[in-house]
Formats: sequence, C-alpha cells, structure tokens
Amino acid sequence: MILIDPPAVPRWDRLWSHLASDTSYEEVHAFAAAHGVPPRGWDRDHYDVPADAYDALVAAGAVPVSSRELVVALRAAGLRCPKAAARNRSDR
Repeated sequence: MILIDPPAVPRWDRLWSHLASDTSYEEVHAFAAAHGVPPRGWDRDHYDVPADAYDALVAAGAVPVSSRELVVALRAAGLRCPKAAARNRSDR
C-alpha cells in the first residue's frame, strides 16, 4: 500500500510530505514514476513530495496517514532505513 503523511516538514520555503510503501521499494518507485514524482525526491526509504502534490497523490491512491503511522508501517515491513544506517552502509 502507498502511504503519504501530511505536509509538515519545512524546507526550501515549502512544506513537504513523505510518500512510502509498506510493501516494497519497487511499489513506491513505480507509483512515484507513474505520478510525476521525480527520482531526486528519493530519500533512503521514502520520497519527499511538496505540499502542492499531496491532494493529487491521495486522489491517485496514496493512503493518508500520520507521520508516526508511516514510520511504524515502514518498520513493520522491514523497509525503514534511518540516517545512521544509511551512513553505515555508505561507509563500507
């Protein structure tokens, strides 16, 4: 299932949401590509998407959840990749 949290993260004079899958990275990559989310938005285990894309992504099938619910779903699926883990992987 594709999940999206509310736009709440301020960066570059905008608010941002996180778009993720509780199934696989392949699922979220396919959904993102099909709905115009650029690859540069990928951040370890989710896409950062601007607030102005939120409604269209929900209309396309992304399920609105809280930020906490999104993280819990990623962890439960074994897809969560925190910054520390990403740094450790890149150090090898």
